[in-house]
Amino acid sequence: MSKRIKAVCFGEVLYDVFPDMERIGGAPLNVAVRLSSLGIDAEMISKVGVDSRGENLVDYLRTQGVETGNILKDETRETGAVDVQLSESGSASYTINYPAAWDGILATETIEQSISRSDAFIFGSLICRDDASRKTLFDLIPKASYRVLDFNLRPPYYSKELLAELIQHAEFIKFNDDELFEIAKMLGSEYNSLEQNLLFIAVKSNAETICVTKGRHGAVLMHDKKLYYNSGYQVKVKDTVGAGDSFLGTLLAKMLQGEKPQLALDTACAIGALVAAKEGANPVISEELLHRFMNPMDAKKGK
Repeated sequence: MSKRIKAVCFGEVLYDVFPDMERIGGAPLNVAVRLSSLGIDAEMISKVGVDSRGENLVDYLRTQGVETGNILKDETRETGAVDVQLSESGSASYTINYPAAWDGILATETIEQSISRSDAFIFGSLICRDDASRKTLFDLIPKASYRVLDFNLRPPYYSKELLAELIQHAEFIKFNDDELFEIAKMLGSEYNSLEQNLLFIAVKSNAETICVTKGRHGAVLMHDKKLYYNSGYQVKVKDTVGAGDSFLGTLLAKMLQGEKPQLALDTACAIGALVAAKEGANPVISEELLHRFMNPMDAKKGK
């Protein structure tokens, strides 16, 4: 029997509060859920409050097959919440309440052991908004054998110094196109094209894999000094919440499982599009739906 691949996600777990409902979310949580759905042993490291939201969030992750033993409890801070506003096109804007339980994650021996035994350690930039969780992240990074950085730029919770430090600690970096241009410029790039800025970041960092999402126009992947492209899939967008997270979870899962980079990228773009076409950050995407979406002519031929 082949060894199961393990991935550990570190960072914010929270509720996305829409005008008419609330849903469980947080970028690293969404990535963990998608990884689990694709056959990866996923674990979430975070902190929740001693409240009903925290209980429900942990219960939800368990139903999704995500390990929750290292989600800590905070006696003084509430489970995180984000106020979400959607534009007419479905694009989301966020107001992230502070402080939240996930701002105070502290390392434990079991957390350190879990990360040291993992095949991938996934973290973002938003978790660094508070000194406590930021210190914990940088203490844990050396324990990981393969580090995945998912930028999640939310003003005012980042600085040039933080971003410059983070990119030195990842073998795999994911941006959206706006984040790539902003961060590259902050670090001194004078380039105007996406590819030139991607290569600029490759030189500035130690990453062997860099991916840039372009919304409905797909994504660009640099892996082992080669560029791969997907120009996107057409869907009617319901909301974009979690689409980038499912994209990353899918791309990472497929690459950890040994899939060829082009097919991994194509599949990740398809999953991201299908998530954007549905409500919520973590809709179920069956293999059958994915195959029909990526290969509509096969469905017509009865394959």
